[in-house]
Amino acid sequence: MRILIVEDDAVLANGLKIGLELTGDTVDSVANCADARAALASPIFDAVVLDRMLPDGCGLEILKELRRSGDRMPVLLLTAVDEVVDRIKGLDAGADDYLGKPFDLDELAARIRAIVRRRTGRASPQLTLGQIVLNPADMSLTLNGVPVNLSRREFSVLAMLMEQPACIRSKSEIEDRLYGWGEEVESNAVEVHIHNLRVKLGRDAIETVRGIGYRIRRTT
Repeated sequence: MRILIVEDDAVLANGLKIGLELTGDTVDSVANCADARAALASPIFDAVVLDRMLPDGCGLEILKELRRSGDRMPVLLLTAVDEVVDRIKGLDAGADDYLGKPFDLDELAARIRAIVRRRTGRASPQLTLGQIVLNPADMSLTLNGVPVNLSRREFSVLAMLMEQPACIRSKSEIEDRLYGWGEEVESNAVEVHIHNLRVKLGRDAIETVRGIGYRIRRTT
């Protein structure tokens, strides 16, 4: 997943970025409402972790703007204001979940996975296609019941393809998932990751749709 962190505490934001990237996510962060609005104008994010209290306004206003525009982006509110009435306000404003500070990073990661899973209508925590079983919780993969080791970015590419198996993913879409702001993207990076996945899953596991992108195939 690619996640946007909206948090003005630089130490906390950096800790979230490092922690979530260890679970396979790509993470970008901003520290105020203005930058959050600019970032969310691009449809590259899978979820937002949104602080309520920001230097130039309230995170709830950003949330309300998203929902008024029809944007279904999964949003987890993160705040030091953790009274019941505040949680109710946040959820009624359109938040998918609410977590008070301080919090456990593993719990935060699990809650993000859950709200993204609900958005796609998927009940199972695992992604399964034929004999390929991918578990986002621990970044594990089995093929025909046998564990297969993946790099963080190989895992991200495969997860993206398995989330919507019928969907053809373009090279630019995959790059947007894999690389955050300021990260250098080599011209053949996606091709290298696809090649490595084919080596591990079988050369026919991922189809190249000429001129469009890539699509995963069911394994037997």
